[in-house]
Amino acid sequence: MNVEGIIETSRHGHVGIIRLINERGRNSLINPMREGLVASFTEMADDPDIRAVLLIGRGKVFCAGGDFGMMQTEGDPWSAHQRFRRSSRWLTDLLRYPKPIIVGVNGAAVGGGIGLALIGDFIYAAEEQARFIAGFLRLGLIPDIGMMYTLPRLVGMSRAKSFVFGGETWTAQQAADAGLIAGAVPDAELEARCMAKAEEMAAVATEGFSLAKWLMGRSLESSLDDMMTMENLGQSLAYSTEAMREGLTAITERRPPDFAAASERETATKAARRRRQ
Repeated sequence: MNVEGIIETSRHGHVGIIRLINERGRNSLINPMREGLVASFTEMADDPDIRAVLLIGRGKVFCAGGDFGMMQTEGDPWSAHQRFRRSSRWLTDLLRYPKPIIVGVNGAAVGGGIGLALIGDFIYAAEEQARFIAGFLRLGLIPDIGMMYTLPRLVGMSRAKSFVFGGETWTAQQAADAGLIAGAVPDAELEARCMAKAEEMAAVATEGFSLAKWLMGRSLESSLDDMMTMENLGQSLAYSTEAMREGLTAITERRPPDFAAASERETATKAARRRRQ
């Protein structure tokens, strides 16, 4: 789903590509951008032929976070509450997205733009152009777009406090060293590196990935007993998939597994079952 002048979508094999293209607006999180992101990710989640998603920006800014104009016109408490209530729903869905998300931070990620980048399972940033800028306190605001949840889990509480409370700016390499991202990449190689990782992840068992991501997302809030119970149930479900049968067969036959074909067989089997009912 393309949103004219704001979001451009395409696909490359089994990889869906969502590109932020509102360079004039610094890819800020205006309402059409938020709505376009929700629609694009939802469409790709529902498309069985897309097995991984690449999110990347265009220009010197990945995402500038909140739009100043919107802050002025919709800054009363009730409007802000409604906006962030909607954001919490779509952001939670993206943090629990059932397919791999690869993010390419092509330029500055400011405030909530960092939160958007952190939906990625694999995040790469351009060595020269990318910057991670914690600008919330300059506006008298607190971190949003999920950063209060994601940031301490990725870099630890001490570094998270220094970054946010100190209003710091991190280069791509500093972000990589802190554990915020998977790696800093030469600017000209960013999209190719992200696409290579997306294609790699598109080849894994999507069913197993989705279950593992769902469970790992609960690991820091759950007890050992709860995690072992969920692991038991999740593994039992994984054993029932065509992907597991394909993986086991491929190993015994000493060949690479074709998990995309396994997913197609599973979809066909379910469709045939529904027709019989």
